[in-house]
Amino acid sequence: MTTTTSHVPEHVPESEGPADGVTAVRPARLIHAESTTEIPVHLLFREQPAAPPAEALPRPAAGAHRPAPDTAREPAPDKEDRDTRDIGVRARAAAPGVDPEITERPARVLPGIAGVLAGVCGAAGCAVTAWWAGVLPPLAAEALGLSVRAGGLGPAQWATFAGAGALGLFGFGGLARGRTGRAWVLELFGRYRGTVRRTGLLWVNPLMLRRRVDVRLRHWRGEPLPAADRGGVALRVAVLVVWRVRDTARATLGVEDHEGYLRACVEAALLRVPVAAPGAGRGAVQATQDALTRLVAADAGPVGVEVCAVRPLRVEYAPEVAAAMHRRRMAALDARHRASVVGSVVDSVEDTVTRLTMRGLLDLDDGERQVLVKDLTVAFCAGRGETGP
Repeated sequence: MTTTTSHVPEHVPESEGPADGVTAVRPARLIHAESTTEIPVHLLFREQPAAPPAEALPRPAAGAHRPAPDTAREPAPDKEDRDTRDIGVRARAAAPGVDPEITERPARVLPGIAGVLAGVCGAAGCAVTAWWAGVLPPLAAEALGLSVRAGGLGPAQWATFAGAGALGLFGFGGLARGRTGRAWVLELFGRYRGTVRRTGLLWVNPLMLRRRVDVRLRHWRGEPLPAADRGGVALRVAVLVVWRVRDTARATLGVEDHEGYLRACVEAALLRVPVAAPGAGRGAVQATQDALTRLVAADAGPVGVEVCAVRPLRVEYAPEVAAAMHRRRMAALDARHRASVVGSVVDSVEDTVTRLTMRGLLDLDDGERQVLVKDLTVAFCAGRGETGP
């Protein structure tokens, strides 16, 4: 009988190195096991083990197994969808930057009644000053029920005239009418001071420069622009762009002409996106529309223009390839027509020969059958050629 002893030693000798050469032996403080390495004993009896630091936590390996996507819930995107998403990501990454200080904010304006009252007070002040200085016409004085005074314009009268006139000019000169769907971008000595989107009678500082901006939903239908399909064939595409101004400050001050900038963005997007060829399916047309909308919105968004949709209205081949594509299509149609004619003639000849043979009207050998088939084929083809289109 063979006895197997454990490979785990009960005591581990440790040399203390005494001078008398005696070796001291003390109990081991390490536990050996097959599934663990050396573990200090004092760590097994701690009440609350210390959590490892955040930087010491193990990181998943590069080749770690990841859960497979749920194909039943979300189907894998096809190549066209992936290309469209890649185009959108590149468009967002290449979007131009705009000065962060140019952002729309409301301007400080007063109700129109304040301007009216200021103007009336200024006009009344001028009339009273003219009567005080004695320069008010007699007819005006009689109409107002005032007595005619004699005098002249002195420094006090001139100062009063200036103050009342400035008040009247500021009061009446700052009156403005706000309309629905329109906004004003205000500038004072070249500095942006805010945007007015309120409606009704308002009073705006007359020293400010006003720029009217249309903020309604608008559409733009451009002329046919150059484009290409997935095969690189030149096309001419007319698009319909639905857009509106979202940030009036950026649309007015961030770019010289936001409408011209939008047209340039549409033209650039048509050169970057493969357009569905004429006669393509609804899915290809929708993918083209989504890609164009995403690109133009990414380019025009930083300048305060919101693009809702870019829809191709008319897609046609470019003049330099239109004739070749027409000849190619006509040749394909002619080949299809010839194939259908030959198939129908062969079926007619076979049906005729089979009926004659089955009814016993003809008893032909192979040579005579071939001659009959040849004659019938020529006759049927000639007849179809005379009556066909």
